[in-house]
Amino acid sequence: MTVVADVLVGLVALIHLYILVLEMFLWTSARARAGFGTTPEFAESTKTLAANQGLYNGFLALALVWGLIAGQFQLQLYGLVCVIIAGLYGAATASKKILFVQVVPGGLALIALLLAR
Repeated sequence: MTVVADVLVGLVALIHLYILVLEMFLWTSARARAGFGTTPEFAESTKTLAANQGLYNGFLALALVWGLIAGQFQLQLYGLVCVIIAGLYGAATASKKILFVQVVPGGLALIALLLAR
């Protein structure tokens, strides 16, 4: 079960690295605008805010990767709980799609991590 947990934690980290790239570097691109449902004008006027969000997603990914490399259960647990809470907040305030992109993978990784312990 440890391998499954590691793979799922790694997948959640990759998702958040991808979000970092979208929010920090590609926010005004057609791909990011389609993914986040924004207009060109909105994307342009909010790119600094989006970059800040992207940085936080990078911190989540870093906690998960660091936890994997160091074999630190608590760090992985912390990262996954943060991902899930942020996803629940995002789903409640921004888009229900976040439940499937962030909360479900985070929840599955958390369950696998706890079962592997």
